[in-house]
Amino acid sequence: RRAQLSLLCALALSVVLAEQEGENLSGLSNNPDKAIFAVRENGTTCLMVEFAVKFLVPYDVLALNGIDLITEQTSFILPRGAEIEGKCGSTESEIHITWKNKAYTLRIYFSKVGESEVRAKGAEVWKISRVQFVYDTSETSHFINAYNPGKHTASTHRLSALVTPAGRSFVCTAQQTLTLISSDHQKGVTVSMYDIQIQPFDITSDFMFSEPYKCITDQRERLEETLPLVLGLILALIIVITLTVYHFHLKLTATQPQLPRDRSMYKNM
Repeated sequence: RRAQLSLLCALALSVVLAEQEGENLSGLSNNPDKAIFAVRENGTTCLMVEFAVKFLVPYDVLALNGIDLITEQTSFILPRGAEIEGKCGSTESEIHITWKNKAYTLRIYFSKVGESEVRAKGAEVWKISRVQFVYDTSETSHFINAYNPGKHTASTHRLSALVTPAGRSFVCTAQQTLTLISSDHQKGVTVSMYDIQIQPFDITSDFMFSEPYKCITDQRERLEETLPLVLGLILALIIVITLTVYHFHLKLTATQPQLPRDRSMYKNM
């Protein structure tokens, strides 16, 4: 019995040591729309998400004639005070974000894959492999006069989003939009994320993202912003060089002796 008790204690201890917990760090952000969530394992951060999220959800309401159905749309953001849970693994991780007494739940699943499974060539990468959003149309703060209210689930299909080199965090200011298909008559639910920094694997410092990997949209926008400045500087440099050369040319020609054009004047010299 002592051996069995020791074994049970050891198993219980291993479960406690492997416990994963979620922490809401949104209060650290100055942006009222941005949420920061972390999943920790054994007291160390193993997944971090920092972003603002906006949802656009269609739902049915009864028309004025009391017979026909019409589709309305509601939009709302992910609140900073949401509750979170998560799981960390070597190749699969996930985060579950819940609010309004579990009327809404956003689940994001991440996977780490090899180069043969993605378009990019090189080392391992991670990506968002699946997104699921559960919402309850009987929650009246966003769904007004919903017809046949109840819970619905919207999901992605074969998703490969935010592909990022392993060991780095994905950073993007620009909006990243995903379309989820709902169990509510196949309606399209839009999930838009912006001001993003995400890392689901290989976090080396507690509560600290690793080296950022900027999205292509941000890189293009930065290029579009800096290109006019660079061209302006090049044009200004060309003008300065032209004026300098012209100035020296005038100076050199002014110091040269002026020869008389009329040959008869040579007699007086």
